Amino acid sequence: MTGRFDTQSSLLTAFGVLIALVAVVGTQVLGWEWGTGQLAPTVIGLLVAAIAVLVFVRRSS
Repeated sequence: MTGRFDTQSSLLTAFGVLIALVAVVGTQVLGWEWGTGQLAPTVIGLLVAAIAVLVFVRRSS
């Protein structure tokens, strides 16, 4: 039985893999590091954290 949650889980998994890929490329290729004052990793981290909170709130209600 496929439903809304199966589709959402697949999308969230794909999103998570994409974010992990961005993190690996950012750290290994672009030299991104936390706490160095670089804007890109901070903005990406904040956006991902906000999305995680929204997903948690929607699923828990």
